[in-house]
Amino acid sequence: MNEYRECSIMHVDMDAFYASVAVRDNPQFRGRPLIVGHVGGRGVVLSATYEARALGVRSAMPVSAAQRLAPQAIVVPPMHDKYAEVSSAVMEIFHDVTPLVEPLSLDEAFLDVSGAYRMFGAPRTIGQQIRTRVERELGITCSVGISINKLMAKLASTMAKPDGMLVVPEQGIIDFLHPLPVSRLWGVGETTAHALQRLGIATIGDLAHVPVTTVQHAVGEVQGRMLAELAWGRDSRSVVVNAPEKSVGAEITFARDINDLEVIGAELLRLSNQVARRLRRGGISARTLTLKLRFEDFTTITRSKTLLDATDIGHQIYEVVHDLLNRLNLQRVRIRLVGVRATGLLGTGLGRPAALFDDVYDDWSAVERVTDEAIERFGHDAVMVARLLPPEGATGIS
Repeated sequence: MNEYRECSIMHVDMDAFYASVAVRDNPQFRGRPLIVGHVGGRGVVLSATYEARALGVRSAMPVSAAQRLAPQAIVVPPMHDKYAEVSSAVMEIFHDVTPLVEPLSLDEAFLDVSGAYRMFGAPRTIGQQIRTRVERELGITCSVGISINKLMAKLASTMAKPDGMLVVPEQGIIDFLHPLPVSRLWGVGETTAHALQRLGIATIGDLAHVPVTTVQHAVGEVQGRMLAELAWGRDSRSVVVNAPEKSVGAEITFARDINDLEVIGAELLRLSNQVARRLRRGGISARTLTLKLRFEDFTTITRSKTLLDATDIGHQIYEVVHDLLNRLNLQRVRIRLVGVRATGLLGTGLGRPAALFDDVYDDWSAVERVTDEAIERFGHDAVMVARLLPPEGATGIS
């Protein structure tokens, strides 16, 4: 048997997806630094070519900052319909290989190819076939990571970028994994990384050789146990087909820092209604609601509340997140971004006693569903509340 046959999990990730689509459709941009984002106001970089990245441009930085780093860069607006079209074609290629596809976003997915060997060959051969088809049929490139589980496949694809492929067999996991910085592991964000660094843990190998109880004391029992497993390359998660959405959210970055709580409240109402419409469209409701704020110094905080009963009603979502805002007692603080996110998702009607729902929010539910119908028939401008007129220059990101 081929020594790589046990490597049945793939992570396939398009390279600089939005930027690559722009270059594909505009060949004169090839080889030049290019940024996808909105110029002016508080637009942020959604994607950038590797030529722009070499100059220091990174996703999520303000476009204005990116232009200072790369003044010669071309800036193009996003084309979301085009990205969705290309993404659909990418997923079709994946499904031609295996039905076991778990999309993570428009431009990446996990694949379980354990059932595809007989038809397509060894995992390395399958990965190369996918890369060839994506480039030949769609005009963009992708990177492929192949290993025995999701963790290792994801790390391998990252190391293979751009336009490459890396196979990490079971016997090579420790040599590959342990020299990497601990921040490469799932679940290790900035706060966790700092907590681990205080223990002298810089690499994944360092983490692997620290007692689990020590790690748990620093980051918590559950996360500590999970990180101890990941540090040895152990990941039992399977590829989940049609995985349910884990959250629904929306946020807005203001053109200017805002300290007017009335304006912020109006935006919370808009975002709450937007999130609620998405929940209803998906036939789901949410138990946990989160307020997100980013201040002028880029400090970001979140505050959450879990409800007894799940909701898909914008007015109720707004009441919760507005109360979370009020509890912060912000005084003369300038806010750059505000967001609303719903998690703990359930099928509509689950976790919500009908009598309680009818008594408190039945009228709001009826009004919002009528509004949904009007928007569906006549567009988003069909129903407009004066309070929700957008602040000048605001750009929404969801």
